[in-house]
Amino acid sequence: MRTQRKFHKTHMTRPRKAGAPRNRRRLEQKRRLVALGMKEEEVDRLNSRDVLTLLQRPKKIAVANGVDWKG
Repeated sequence: MRTQRKFHKTHMTRPRKAGAPRNRRRLEQKRRLVALGMKEEEVDRLNSRDVLTLLQRPKKIAVANGVDWKG
């Protein structure tokens, strides 16, 4: 049996996230940092890579800012 042509015509690259969903995700991540006790001015100065790095250890940020960590 042969494989059908429709299986060969797949997309070669994965579509990238569009502007609006990306901006929404970044805003959501910044809100998480503010909820963990960081100052909003501090968070606004961070670039997206720094925000992601900080969100890898939320407990550490919460404890440093005096927020009760719920886990």
